[in-house]
Amino acid sequence: MIAAISWVPKGVAKSVPAEADPPTKEEIEQILKSGLFDKREDSDDEEAEEDMNVDESEENEDDEVAIALAAADALGKATQVSSAGTDDIIDGLKELDMDNYDEEEEGIELFGSGLKDLYYASNDMDPYLKDKDNDSEEDDDMIIRPDDFVIVCASNEDDLWGSMEPAIEIWDIDIIDEVQPSVILGGIADIKRKGKKKSIKYKKDSHKDAVLGLSWNKEYRNILASASADHTVKVWDVTTEACNLTMNDHTDKVQAVAWNPFAPQILLSGSFDHTVCLKDGRKPSHSGFKFSVGADVESLAWDPHSEHSFVVSARIMFVINSICVEALFALVSLENGTVTSFDIRAASSASTSETKPSFTIHAHDKAASSLCFNPLVPNLLATGSTDKMGAVFTVSFSDDCPFFLAIGGSKGKLQLWDISSEDAVLKKYGKYVAQKKQSPKS
Repeated sequence: MIAAISWVPKGVAKSVPAEADPPTKEEIEQILKSGLFDKREDSDDEEAEEDMNVDESEENEDDEVAIALAAADALGKATQVSSAGTDDIIDGLKELDMDNYDEEEEGIELFGSGLKDLYYASNDMDPYLKDKDNDSEEDDDMIIRPDDFVIVCASNEDDLWGSMEPAIEIWDIDIIDEVQPSVILGGIADIKRKGKKKSIKYKKDSHKDAVLGLSWNKEYRNILASASADHTVKVWDVTTEACNLTMNDHTDKVQAVAWNPFAPQILLSGSFDHTVCLKDGRKPSHSGFKFSVGADVESLAWDPHSEHSFVVSARIMFVINSICVEALFALVSLENGTVTSFDIRAASSASTSETKPSFTIHAHDKAASSLCFNPLVPNLLATGSTDKMGAVFTVSFSDDCPFFLAIGGSKGKLQLWDISSEDAVLKKYGKYVAQKKQSPKS
């Protein structure tokens, strides 16, 4: 499934990504010390107990496959292996027949008859080199041209969202096949076991539960906000890899955070406690301003055309054929399918005061959870829901081509929708369409 989508602005990514260097001995030792394999063993304990009756031949095959995968993992090339992929590895190992490797067969010529078998004037003359143009084609595929559109997708083959770990990993998209993230904020420092009990020691100022939401500050590019299932919000300085601020304004899981693009010190946080909290990072001791909503908050977004408006969504479960494009103001979308608009100027810090929404509409028959403002057209918003079949987890407009909407969900396929092809959009927003008529290169 695709859990999140992000368009990469033109000119940001390198035209030719660099290849990562193989991990050093020290890096491999660091991976081993990180407890990664211990975590895998914990998650596999139940499966291991169920497989105790496997016959000896299958056990030997599993051992060989495990060794092959471990070797690939150490080189940073390991991937999610399906059952079909495992069968391929087993077949390959059988074909190699490593148990009888040292037994030479009679009649096999170990050496060629001369240099003519070893050298050709050019690769074109070498009969053993097939598909000679493949390398150049692959190199060409790795080039990001000025008119290319780049989308980063977060996908997962399991039912879990992301790593569900307390650490925040920051990766460099200009480096491919990297083994380790560029920066790790927080996380587990050590795990000690005593029988069936285990004691976890966290790194300084780390979250104590899964990180559920992140937001980069657009003005201060080294500042990152994080939301966690441990009920807290943290503000990090990525350059120093330190937590500058911890906020405890919620009583349940904090699912989303969002910095105000017009006032970079203002931060929104949304929680399963059915509230959205507005805080000024310069005054962390202030209780902030609370907005009460009728469901668990799942995501947040500020209106890019108004510094006083934001959107909230709940319950990430959507369908591709239930994407709705509405002409609305700043909104809150909830699990009951309603979409509500709030104006932060009406907020009050008094705990007994409840901010009234600007308006509320019934956008979907079921949970309305993913929404995104159009970066070009004021008051144009895309929303998704669970009121059809399949689940859409994320929608995102392109900044460079604002009428292209990227959609991802449970089907695991990235889909693009040119909403300017819709008659209703052309009729209402034709002048904007003419202004930005440029299609992404496939």
